Amino acid sequence: MENHTAKHFALQLGSLISLYLSLSFLIALVFGIITILYPDPANGSYEVVSAESTVRLGIAMVIVFFPAYLILTRTVNKLRRTDTGAYIGITKWLIYLSLLAGGLALLGDLVAVVMNFLDGELTLRFVLEAATVFIVVGAAFYYYFLDAKGYWMQHESRSVQFGAATVVVVLVAIVTGFMHIQMPTAVREQKLDTQAVSDLQTIQWRVQDYYATNKKLPDTLDALGTPALPTAPAGRGAYTYKVTSDGFSLCATFAQESKATDYVGSAPVMEKGLIRNGDNWQHGTGEVCFNRILNPIDNGGTATGTPLMK
Repeated sequence: MENHTAKHFALQLGSLISLYLSLSFLIALVFGIITILYPDPANGSYEVVSAESTVRLGIAMVIVFFPAYLILTRTVNKLRRTDTGAYIGITKWLIYLSLLAGGLALLGDLVAVVMNFLDGELTLRFVLEAATVFIVVGAAFYYYFLDAKGYWMQHESRSVQFGAATVVVVLVAIVTGFMHIQMPTAVREQKLDTQAVSDLQTIQWRVQDYYATNKKLPDTLDALGTPALPTAPAGRGAYTYKVTSDGFSLCATFAQESKATDYVGSAPVMEKGLIRNGDNWQHGTGEVCFNRILNPIDNGGTATGTPLMK
């Protein structure tokens, strides 16, 4: 009996931990979708970007932990039906603790939702988020409240129906989440685009440093010496450099068009003395060249403020 108690305790505990994680990240997933569908201008454009990351994390966690919860719960219920007395003692205490935790989580989430509303969040978002908390946490609370009374042991078919309905709701949330985020291949291309901009910024800084030291631009990037300059990702065209009549240009290949909020304030502060337009990194798709206008420098290495013309 002692071995059985330990086994049931471990299974029940694993089931409840999987439940807590599934509920938490299901709510986070739905909240992220709500934010993407109804962005609040008062929170800035980065809110949607953050929401997309939340949706990705929510999808990943729910895909892993929700099936684990279903399997563990199904195993626990089968043992309870075949092993008399298995659902007593310390294992039953876990259910009551879950009811307590569920109630506290419900109240805590509602406090957070109300606080967001008082901080000026959109009324529609407040209503949708509050409804999400009530439905998700309330459904779990309802299930375990009846479970503690032995209802599902006497009505197994209804337990299966409740589980099936839950699976449908979770699948709808996951599919909806996928519909409102970029696919993995697009995310990878976006990361490569961001890396390309970062590489060009490094090259630009090195060119500027050479210009400040030598009072002239390098004819080629090889003149910059060590350390080695970054190279373009595999499958994309090489970074190119060219001296122009009033400065120089740096070119790279991009897969996606940048957003208006991308790269804002990302240029090193040092670039803004010698290079007039060194902080503009907005780009389209394909090969894009960033033309930089240089200010001439005096013998002390200070920019004079007049565009360099050749």
